[in-house]
Amino acid sequence: MSNYAIILAAGKGTRMKSDLPKVLHQVTGQSMLEHVYDAVSAISPDKYVTVIGHKAELVRDVLAGKSDFVLQEEQLGTGHAVQMAEGILGDLEGHTLVIAGDTPLITGESLKDLIAFHVNHKNVATILTAQAQDPFGYGRIVRNAHDEVVKIVEQKDATDFEKQIQEINTGTYVFDNKRLFEALKNITTNNAQGEYYVTDVIGIFKEAGEKVGAYKLRDFDESLGVNDRIALAQAQAIMQARINRQHMVNGVSFTNPQATYIDTGVTIAANVTIEGNVTLKGKTSIGSGSLLTNGTRIEDSEIGDNCVITQSVIESSRLADAVTVGPFAHIRPDSQLADNVHIGNFVEVKASTIGSGTKAGHLTYLGNASVGQEVNFGAGTITVNYDGQSKFDTQVADHAFVGSHSTLIAPVTVGENALTAAGSVITEDVPKDAVAIGRGRQVNKAGYALKKPHHPSHRG
Repeated sequence: MSNYAIILAAGKGTRMKSDLPKVLHQVTGQSMLEHVYDAVSAISPDKYVTVIGHKAELVRDVLAGKSDFVLQEEQLGTGHAVQMAEGILGDLEGHTLVIAGDTPLITGESLKDLIAFHVNHKNVATILTAQAQDPFGYGRIVRNAHDEVVKIVEQKDATDFEKQIQEINTGTYVFDNKRLFEALKNITTNNAQGEYYVTDVIGIFKEAGEKVGAYKLRDFDESLGVNDRIALAQAQAIMQARINRQHMVNGVSFTNPQATYIDTGVTIAANVTIEGNVTLKGKTSIGSGSLLTNGTRIEDSEIGDNCVITQSVIESSRLADAVTVGPFAHIRPDSQLADNVHIGNFVEVKASTIGSGTKAGHLTYLGNASVGQEVNFGAGTITVNYDGQSKFDTQVADHAFVGSHSTLIAPVTVGENALTAAGSVITEDVPKDAVAIGRGRQVNKAGYALKKPHHPSHRG
């Protein structure tokens, strides 16, 4: 029988105190809504329906092409939100998962187990529950003497006895699809919040003598719903620990995993070593045998095997094998560094291609440059690529030697095996095998220092 999924993502999330819809706040580099969608995909729904409301277009854009959407113009409760999906799902046979878009820690494995439990027990409804040490604020699962689910009672509607119950409702359910929408027609707002609760259908099913079950999560952390920045930070910490643990299982060494921040989409090969205070963002990949030292930040970049990145920043770039970067280097977007390139301290590379074996050891800027193999850049070299309106390219051929404090004013080409003298300003192309000297002539004025007030001869 078919599976369907309804993701509730209409709320504003006023306690977040943000203009951004709550479900779009990020946990480990991905919106909470995307985390939920990825988990839900484990049950292979035939249809996804996402209920949108506050800033609907922003939410729609995140899952565009992956889900159908229905608009809840007024947020009148979870039951009302689910009712919005009736036009798409109401007449279909199958099982429907209802899940909130602010539960980023739920796993696909748990949702698969929930569906299997629901089907195997032939329930009309199954509630995903968890055991909470502190259940305050959660809906409680009320069972009878036979351990059967009787009802779900919300915190504000619970009696003193019911408030002592520690089994809580996670806000995730599986229903017989047709019976869900039939029951939703009979729910009311007779509760402390004055809203339509999807949980009220449980009582309707029980009154009709239909079978309602509950499947308890093994890990309470998966039940976390994010309603404020405190819970968002908690979700971030739990997800980060989960991610780092999996990398360690896969053969990655961390010197301080609690202070290492890795996004969901990052891939890391075995035998990589990562020191503390390293941040890996976006679609970054790290090759085998590489070392990332304390303070390194890499975003949307590909790092090859056996690279050493020391206290440096790399953005949207590709590094081949055995590249060394840093300390305190900055590889800016659209740069490509070939095998065995060395980019040293306080070197910046932007939108440039650097050939294998090339070295820029210190205090150098390479922007919009195409550099060949085995080139050496002396300290203080600059490619002057911008005139205030347009960017221009610099070409440096294989085996060239660019002397310290050379200024290459683009567009300009330095030929193969050519050399620029230290301190030169290069404004014209340098032919192959040539030496270019672009300095002002030094003039010495004999005895002139005697006239300066700081000279020792003026001291009493």
